Amino acid sequence: MIAFYADEVELPSLRKRTIRRWIEEVASQYGKEVGDLCYQFCNDDRILQTNQDFLNHDYYTDIITFDESKGNVISGDMLISLDTVKSNARQYNHDYQEELHRVIIHGVLHLCGLDDTSDEEEERMRHAEDEALKLLRKDIGEDETLLDE
Repeated sequence: MIAFYADEVELPSLRKRTIRRWIEEVASQYGKEVGDLCYQFCNDDRILQTNQDFLNHDYYTDIITFDESKGNVISGDMLISLDTVKSNARQYNHDYQEELHRVIIHGVLHLCGLDDTSDEEEERMRHAEDEALKLLRKDIGEDETLLDE
């Protein structure tokens, strides 16, 4: 099951069925099945507190992934700061929608075994994100939006 929740922010208006299928398709490319994934959207204050409490990091981030996978079944909780997603979209001159989807799949890629702690790993992660986004655009069509109307 893939669930989406909001904590002190408005839940992004996503085409959840499409996103769920996309996540399952990307996971299958890494030989993984999707178990229970919980996306919780929050603000910068919440993600900073979580980063401090659980990871001893004192900085903002766009996503924190808590891995609860077993074998080939990926499961976990992902906390996404919509504030940071918005600021990153502006900083890198990306579309907000695309940046949000990049972050959503970034967590899945971590659960599939990709990391981004070294320059080489980060480059591999970016490539995997780009390929996943291409797959999403192909599935829905270039001109369609993934945000609910």
